Amino acid sequence: MYSMPIGLILVKVLALTDHDTMAGIPEAMSAAHKCGIRIIPGVEISALHSPREIPGAGEPVHILAYYGMCGPSRFDELDSMLLNIRNGRYLRAKNMLAKLNSLKVPIKWERVTKIAGEGVAPGRLHIARALVEAGYVDNVRQAFNKYLGDDGPAYATGSEPFTETVVQMISRTGGISALAHPWSLKNPDAIIWSLKGAGLHAMEVYRSDGKVDGFSQLAEKYGLLKLGGSDFHGKGTKDETDVGAVKLAITTLSSFLEMARPIWCSAMKDILLKFAEEPSAANLGKILKFGQPANSDGSAPIDSGTDVVNLCLSSWLSYDDMEDVELEEVRSKLVCYAAKT
Repeated sequence: MYSMPIGLILVKVLALTDHDTMAGIPEAMSAAHKCGIRIIPGVEISALHSPREIPGAGEPVHILAYYGMCGPSRFDELDSMLLNIRNGRYLRAKNMLAKLNSLKVPIKWERVTKIAGEGVAPGRLHIARALVEAGYVDNVRQAFNKYLGDDGPAYATGSEPFTETVVQMISRTGGISALAHPWSLKNPDAIIWSLKGAGLHAMEVYRSDGKVDGFSQLAEKYGLLKLGGSDFHGKGTKDETDVGAVKLAITTLSSFLEMARPIWCSAMKDILLKFAEEPSAANLGKILKFGQPANSDGSAPIDSGTDVVNLCLSSWLSYDDMEDVELEEVRSKLVCYAAKT
């Protein structure tokens, strides 16, 4: 298997999970294809865990969603949730700036949006960078510790959905859900118990410092798959974990794919079946939303049932998947449509 160096680390499989958006997936898949890297499309969804017995109380929680090569089976439904979260981030950021101003730490909105970039909903990281730039703190970590952390004086909530709603949405759209960095939670056991009941598949356990503390035991307690990630944000700081720094055993990836494959295949079947039954440009776009299949050189557009059968299916499905009885109906319909195109 080919791989490319990112920093000083060789990466072969990379899950891209930006905060509350999947907009960067197509570009990432195109670049990864040239370097022999497999991209797992994903997203890190901002959510709020609010115990029913304590109305008004809530703790920020991040839920990771991992999808197959076709992405979510109901992308519009997921994207609507993500859009609502991003829109809430604008109001949240303005509220945080207002709180900073009341603390005699004024930061200009224009500077925060410029740091975030065009079309990007500003988050705490962008405000933290503005604080560093303005000289109020020495680094991003200090900005969070002093002002922007969950218990900080400038913290504000946005329009995040409840954690259970997010986990159920991920399952409904054909994804694998995982709890991100549980060590940052105040009461991880209670939250994990609640999310397991909603259908959570996995949780992060492995860290860059090698410590798993009691989280490995928590994963075993609730029957969750153990995962890990670098949580790389591109901050450019010395203390940030590099991509691929969290080394996972090949058995971890194998267990993940063993769990994910039937779920992803089911989602792929739904997407392909919609195209087979209604071969419109819009439905073809849903198949190719996240880029060309690996065995396509991209020189010619995929625009027919023949292309879907010859390129997409052979690239995205393993031999065992291709023999799956449930997918045979979809394949037959695609072949039938291909004969007409």
